[in-house]
Amino acid sequence: MIFSVGFNVTAVFMKNWDITDETGYCTAEKDYEDAKWVCDKLKVPLLNVNFVKEYWNTVFSELVKEYESGYTPNPDIQCNKCIKFDMFYNFARNELKADAIATGHYVRTNFGPYLENFQPNINVKLLKASDSRKDQTFFLSQVPQKALCYSMFPIGSCLKKDVKKIAQEAGLNLIVQKKESMGICFIGSRRFKDFITEYVQNKSGNFVDIDTGVIVGTHEGIHQWTLGQRCKIGGKPQPYFVYKKDLKSNDIFVVAGTNHPALFAEFIIASEIYWIDKEPVELQNSHGILRCYFRFQHLKPLVPCNIYKTQNNQLLIKLDVPLRAITPGQYTVLYSGEECLGSAKVLHCGPSYHLLSDQFAKQTSKEISLDLKGADNI
Repeated sequence: MIFSVGFNVTAVFMKNWDITDETGYCTAEKDYEDAKWVCDKLKVPLLNVNFVKEYWNTVFSELVKEYESGYTPNPDIQCNKCIKFDMFYNFARNELKADAIATGHYVRTNFGPYLENFQPNINVKLLKASDSRKDQTFFLSQVPQKALCYSMFPIGSCLKKDVKKIAQEAGLNLIVQKKESMGICFIGSRRFKDFITEYVQNKSGNFVDIDTGVIVGTHEGIHQWTLGQRCKIGGKPQPYFVYKKDLKSNDIFVVAGTNHPALFAEFIIASEIYWIDKEPVELQNSHGILRCYFRFQHLKPLVPCNIYKTQNNQLLIKLDVPLRAITPGQYTVLYSGEECLGSAKVLHCGPSYHLLSDQFAKQTSKEISLDLKGADNI
């Protein structure tokens, strides 16, 4: 699309993962062949750049540390922040002397798909894609303002079916018929548990039922599990799900039933947020409250919420409705209308509905006891 509107285009293929270590699981070589086929057909030069070392140091090594610490990270957000819109952006601007970069992300900005509304003295805003089912603002919620200002997103205003039609009309049927890539690229077709065990040492522990305190099974390492995930524990009337991970004991606390109240919470503490544009005026005083929308998983329904800023610049988020399995290490991404405001990392959440109901029951029991004592004195 960008080629057809008259820009002088150089295509760049990025290699971010070393497939020599992962034979049979990464499609980078085939992807490069497909990219070369497209560029040859469109008569566009294609460069091949290697960011394997940078990806390992800035994205993957941090991912391993997070799993070792019991968190569940999001490498896609980090890859966009550190590699595509930092390393690659600087390569394109400084080495290739490009005026801008263009990517195939389904997002929009107020500068327009081809930067036709670009203004050098104002910040750019990140907006949802026209195709809500393909919107990728979630994954770009940490992209630096500097790079976003000079980024084109030609398909952000298009529906997926229209993009396919344009590709077909250009004779790119090979790409149209190609299966979409899903999941984390460096894992490939393997089970996540098998992959992460190559980088994080296993350490066995127990599955403990929080309601009974009974050990109901064992596991090989907390890094293999995430909150809300179903545990494979046989011989039980109901399936168990991960509620909490204890780094000290290496135990995983579990609950029976996918809708157990322990899995639901409406309060979240998040790290200092990265605002894509600027901090909303509502939070620029110590008692301000920002009313906006929240999600912590890509394309999950947006939930209304109130945002409070703490004294150490962390966020306290109060959701209008409780959500299931809000996971430390994931990102809380905030929206206002069509605009993606930015994101912060989930540090912890709760109290859960299970804890609240338990505390309520104890408080009620205490009050009843006091009432009875008072009645005895009458």
